[in-house]
Amino acid sequence: MTTIGAIFLPSNPPETLRSVARAADQAGLEELWLWEDCFLNGGLTAMTAALASTERLRVGVGIMPVPFRNVASLAMELATLGRLFGDRALPGIGHGVQEWMGQVGARAASPLTLLREYATALGALLRGETVTVDGRYVKLDNVRLDWPPEVPPVLSIAAGGPKTIALAGEVGDAVVLSGGTTPAKVAEAAKAAPDAQIVVFVPALTGPGAAEKLARDAEVYKTDYPGLAGSPAEIAAGVAEFAAAGAGKVILQPVPGEDPAAYVSWVAEEVKPLVG
Repeated sequence: MTTIGAIFLPSNPPETLRSVARAADQAGLEELWLWEDCFLNGGLTAMTAALASTERLRVGVGIMPVPFRNVASLAMELATLGRLFGDRALPGIGHGVQEWMGQVGARAASPLTLLREYATALGALLRGETVTVDGRYVKLDNVRLDWPPEVPPVLSIAAGGPKTIALAGEVGDAVVLSGGTTPAKVAEAAKAAPDAQIVVFVPALTGPGAAEKLARDAEVYKTDYPGLAGSPAEIAAGVAEFAAAGAGKVILQPVPGEDPAAYVSWVAEEVKPLVG
């Protein structure tokens, strides 16, 4: 079974998140994903608010840039979320958009080295291990969490290029592919990271002008694949193509300006039942 979710765009005011999360929970949405794009809402605070406002909804962050936070600090935060909300918290990390990392003085000379060291240390800490490492970027001396989660969270890692996808499959549990990724690219990622779950964000809209809205959004963000437009049945058929290509989770993405509460309800109530 393919997991169907929806995205709460960071262009929405943060104060609307709790009501949108509740709408998603009430509609039976499986997963709501958030973005920590610079310089919008904070991923950890947004995730916590959404989890605290719901009962069943799983909440993912795709993704938190690793140059932003010391790995021990993030491990403490994620462990606390795990103790509070169990497996409903779905953290995601990545090396971040390099231009943004440069703006905050955190651009790494080797983003892949940083991501490997960080993800490896983070996973070990969340498993309750004592970690000592003297890497190029990550340095820990006999660090162990006093309150590790009872079950380590599924750790997603964002990836785009083949090297990052392969690394993500090696050091993470899931690989997150951004909106604009085609089913063919999903299939390539599944081959490059055979042991990881593939999570793909897919722009999807219904109603008048849906295709035009997606095309404009794709032009803005310079993606070749605009997404899925049409009726719920047509959207579901498109989702099935991504699933057949190897995606374990298809997270549908609106465009800015869409009503976020109506969108998550539409995904849960009209699209999800049509996806096998």
